[in-house]
Amino acid sequence: MRTQFTRELVALTNDLTLMCRLAHDAAERVTDALADADLTATYEVFALDEQLQQMYSACEARTVVLLALQAPVARDLRHVVTAIQIASELSRIGMLISRAAEQVYKSHPEPVAPRPIMDLLMAMGRLAAHRTAIAGQAVATGHQPPAEPASDAPTMDELHQQLHAALTGPVWSGPTDASIDIALVGNHLERCVDHTARIDRLIRFLDTGIPPTAQPEDAP
Repeated sequence: MRTQFTRELVALTNDLTLMCRLAHDAAERVTDALADADLTATYEVFALDEQLQQMYSACEARTVVLLALQAPVARDLRHVVTAIQIASELSRIGMLISRAAEQVYKSHPEPVAPRPIMDLLMAMGRLAAHRTAIAGQAVATGHQPPAEPASDAPTMDELHQQLHAALTGPVWSGPTDASIDIALVGNHLERCVDHTARIDRLIRFLDTGIPPTAQPEDAP
């Protein structure tokens, strides 16, 4: 019985790792789609999100079976509960990236935004992909990855502030509805990073037993 349970946990972790890879690939492809008004990349994002949602449903079903039939306790229970929460966060990342891709589809053949603003959106997309890759490493190992070295690269909050300033400044002269659509793309990408931060906290909970709500704000 214990051996079967261990196998199920390993399979669950493998599924979550694959979901992280799908989310990362989707973030990279939506960045490509934004950069080139690329419909092929846009369709790939939709397909990756569909796979993500299917895997989320499978993970949800697997965790329900584990809880119902195995009645795990202590760390095993923490593992199962954390897994479904991580799967939920990854599902949301996929949906947010898909919504950003929908704007590329809507704007095609024109780009979503002029080049100075597009550069900001692309930077946000690259950062979302990077943060998702780091989350994938944490999920695969069950531990927080080593802290990244200090960098002068802007944070997602800084990029979002720059985007807001660009849309309300002289660089942008488009209609209000277009500025709202662009702001939504930025918001979707920003929220992806918010979800990776929640995954970080869940991995810390799995590793240490400290609930996410009890972790300090600056916890990795």
